[in-house]
Amino acid sequence: MALTNSQYEAIMRGYERTRDTNRSLLASRQEKVYREIPGYEELADSVSTLSVAAAKMVLSGDDGALSRLRDSLKEVSRKQKELLAGAGYPENYLEPVYDCPDCQDTGYTDGSGGRKEKCHCFRRQEISVLYDQSNIRETISRENFSTLSYDYHRGEDLIPFKAAVSASLNFVQKFKEDYHNLFFYGTVGTGKSFLSGCIANELIKRGYSVIYFSALNLFECLAYYSFDSKEKAKLHSFYEDIYGCDLLVIDDLGTETTNAFINSQLFACINERQLRRNATVISTNLNLEELQERYSDRIFSRLTSSFTFCKLTGADIRISML
Repeated sequence: MALTNSQYEAIMRGYERTRDTNRSLLASRQEKVYREIPGYEELADSVSTLSVAAAKMVLSGDDGALSRLRDSLKEVSRKQKELLAGAGYPENYLEPVYDCPDCQDTGYTDGSGGRKEKCHCFRRQEISVLYDQSNIRETISRENFSTLSYDYHRGEDLIPFKAAVSASLNFVQKFKEDYHNLFFYGTVGTGKSFLSGCIANELIKRGYSVIYFSALNLFECLAYYSFDSKEKAKLHSFYEDIYGCDLLVIDDLGTETTNAFINSQLFACINERQLRRNATVISTNLNLEELQERYSDRIFSRLTSSFTFCKLTGADIRISML
């Protein structure tokens, strides 16, 4: 999941271009306002004049200078807003322009302990770049609700499939406003991975950051970054990717070899994403009894208490399509 130096630099150059564009936009707005609204430029110039005067007063021992400066600046701001509104402009017309206000188009925000962390907008670009160099985007692009068919489910198998489709559509439609998770389980080839792909594809199109892993690949990556001394420096970034993305899809849970490391990593992933209220979709061919036997009690408890379970049944669709 790590970017190459050239990929990282390309993203950062994109931020630089965005900042340049927005600075130019703000400058052109300022010129327009100064030209069209009499008295506005004088008010803007008065801010620096008042600030310099206050600084001199503070140095001369005037303890009330800063308080008077704040009052004066509030009055200037009030008059500026009045002039903008009177000319038909919004009050924030001359405030700095950002594509992403959270990081102010730098790609990074202030994290805990003074550490700089990748902004959600950076992660979205990072995931997009990594998807472009893999076959994941192409794979899930074929899995979308417009190609969904009910023709391969018959009789009693059709009812749970329709319920799973309804749950998937609801998941997408309410994604922004309603935190929830989905767990697809059932026999092989009944549409679990397809529905996971449909959800991922739709949310990517809507601009959300989505990471799609098979369980086997996810735990292989975690083991690689955890146990290879040369790669440990990348572990924190990888954790932030899988914990912090808007949606994490874990496909085919149960295909990996289960051990204490995988149990601890799976629980940490589910638990941390729940704490951050970031949604997760999991699919597995295991039934509930096998799931409980294979993983720890706390994992099974966390899954059953925080995921909506959708059981799918029937014959293998892939064989039916041959």
